[in-house]
Amino acid sequence: MSTATRHTEALALQALSRKPRQGRSLASFERMLEATKSLMIETGGDSFTLQDVSERGQVSIGSIYLRFESKDRLLHAVIAEELQSILAKESAMIEATLAESPTLADFLPRYITRYSAFLQEHAALLGTIMNRAAIDPAVSEPGKETARRSSEQSVAAILTYRDEIKSADAEAKALTVFQIVFATIARQFGLGSTPESSDPHLWGVIKDELAKMALAYLRHAD
Repeated sequence: MSTATRHTEALALQALSRKPRQGRSLASFERMLEATKSLMIETGGDSFTLQDVSERGQVSIGSIYLRFESKDRLLHAVIAEELQSILAKESAMIEATLAESPTLADFLPRYITRYSAFLQEHAALLGTIMNRAAIDPAVSEPGKETARRSSEQSVAAILTYRDEIKSADAEAKALTVFQIVFATIARQFGLGSTPESSDPHLWGVIKDELAKMALAYLRHAD
């Protein structure tokens, strides 16, 4: 199944003024995106200049304007690429976890541990994207669409073990588990909350207990 989304693809296409070709132009383009991404993470937003991108990526200002008509368009390109990448990597993580997990009891602790590590790895940039989406309509819909697709991937994975879920509405239970897991992990890594709310020691305990709670809930007959 493709992990691309309609709004995210549109954001990427609208951001780019001129597509790069093979060779030097493609390498220069990739350096622009990587430099912008690293600056977004460092500043927690967009408080940097195109000159900063030029120096960090070792590309000329002229080269940047050849590809993007504004700084906002450059930011949109980076955000679109990151949203698409996150979905693809998340899908691969889930598929690998399913392949190793014959039962729901095997899957849940592996999934929660790996999903936690996944969100932690991407938390810095995801946080900046979430902040941007709150003020930038062009990013808002791709962000919502990515969140929806992310939810669908995890819910579908849980429903692989439908026979073990004791409910007439297995979909509702699977969605509830995902939302609780996501909210708990997101809070730990400062997504949608303050960084001060995290507690590494407490998370080590909660993470294990979360899998047990989710399993008990899914196996409990309505």
